[in-house]
Amino acid sequence: MKAFEWTSPATINEAVKMLTVASPGDIDEAPRPIAGGQDLLTTMKDYTSRPVRLVNLKNIRGLNRITLNAKQLNIGALVTLTELEEHAGVRKSFPGLAEAAHSIATPQIRNLGTVGGNLCQRPRCWYFRLEEVICLKKGGSECYAATGENKYNAIFGGGPSYIVHPSDLAPMLLALGATVTVIGSGGKRVIPLDKFFTLPSEGDIRRENVLKNEDIITEIHVPVSPLAARSTYLKFKERESLDFALASAAVAVQLAPNQTVKDARIVLGGVAPVPWRVPAAEKFLTGKNLTASVLAEVGKIALADAKPLDKNAYKVPLTQTLVRRALAKAGSV
Repeated sequence: MKAFEWTSPATINEAVKMLTVASPGDIDEAPRPIAGGQDLLTTMKDYTSRPVRLVNLKNIRGLNRITLNAKQLNIGALVTLTELEEHAGVRKSFPGLAEAAHSIATPQIRNLGTVGGNLCQRPRCWYFRLEEVICLKKGGSECYAATGENKYNAIFGGGPSYIVHPSDLAPMLLALGATVTVIGSGGKRVIPLDKFFTLPSEGDIRRENVLKNEDIITEIHVPVSPLAARSTYLKFKERESLDFALASAAVAVQLAPNQTVKDARIVLGGVAPVPWRVPAAEKFLTGKNLTASVLAEVGKIALADAKPLDKNAYKVPLTQTLVRRALAKAGSV
């Protein structure tokens, strides 16, 4: 791990200033905010990140609160995954969000890991994480996963980099219509989550979201809605005890009095560089009952545009099954 300076600001404005001062040209060496540090410290140990300064956010008041009213759930960026999972209001009104939080890692990691940190995780691609490999994501000229070991890589939205976003909260929050509040040198802005993450082909290939070096997520906002009440998150992983998603499905549905689907959101995880929403599948569901034949067709539609690499075609039937099971579960609540 490269030597770094440690600072502990008392306010957001101080933190922004400490992230802004003397930022180097290479984004991997720029000052970084730290809260739980579960992912950041790992990237520092393998030299994927080499920040000259860490800005500790834990002394800033107000970033670790959860508030819920009739219209909106507000989650501070420093709320731990355990606090989110165990919050009574979240479990009652946003069951899928509580399930997504519970699916992450182990209790020890959930006790330290934060909501903001989970959204800002770096990719888990082994080429990206190997210190000696300079891949496209690290400033090189080639995405080695495109033709190499790509079992865990993208089947949607890939190219020129084929990473997948590792967050479990992100697909569920996107399905629930969440927004994030960000404060930086340009002031405060609120960003819809579907505008927060960036594809390698659309944004800065070195980054996974729209955050600048000096930006800090302060809060996540989730509207209270009939969709949220019938939400669920299903995830498939290689190791049952602790692992990232090979594929996941975050769904939320609203049923009419006759039990047909009035509205639906379907977002896939573990299959794309961003949480991957499938509007064609959502549109197909509208006005239909959640029968076995309808669910089977929805699964096919959701994966119709997938473009697997040489070694990850298994993700197509796997994700189809997750979509079917998640919708059946949400519909039966």
